Amino acid sequence: MDYVLKMVVIGDSAVGKSQLLSRFSKNEFSADIRATVGVEFQTKTVRIDDKLVKAQIWDTAGQERYRAVTGAYYRGALGALVVYDVTKHPSFQHIPRWLDELRHRADPNVVIMLVGNKCDLEGLRAVPTEAGKELAEREGLLFLETSALDATNVEKAFHMVLERIYRRVSRKSLGGADGERELNSSFGGTVLDVKVGQQNTNRCCSQQ
Repeated sequence: MDYVLKMVVIGDSAVGKSQLLSRFSKNEFSADIRATVGVEFQTKTVRIDDKLVKAQIWDTAGQERYRAVTGAYYRGALGALVVYDVTKHPSFQHIPRWLDELRHRADPNVVIMLVGNKCDLEGLRAVPTEAGKELAEREGLLFLETSALDATNVEKAFHMVLERIYRRVSRKSLGGADGERELNSSFGGTVLDVKVGQQNTNRCCSQQ
């Protein structure tokens, strides 16, 4: 394996974090996925510029009793999806708390995307798309609405984060060997070499 990238997926319980991960890593959706207990991760390997890149994506339940795992959970993460359920307004109201925890525990350069999941349930929507966009703009985040059920924007969400990480780390690597040593130190020894292809945009997509 040439490169390994750690990402985390955080947010309240039952917002669809595990479903997003399953859709991205295995292109599967199961209505019977149980609440995640503790921490688990999935991987997806892609070939980019003749290099093998493994995305290691960690998922943990949003319930308070699992907060003890967050130290190791965030360590070394270069990207994060912060997820809420567009049909459950409290999950959106809790986003600032998740952002605060992420920013205190993760690498200061972590790339963050705000994700409004379950956008297929338009008739049950409780959080307007514009509210998500405004929060993302205030906090300096990427933003998309997704549906793990019908796969809307799931690949795009992960790929946008990878693309932003690449832009950040490639600037440091321009200095050659010295720049690469600085990059390895800054990101806990993790090296990323990613070039992301074009993704289709659809009705649930909104980007800062």
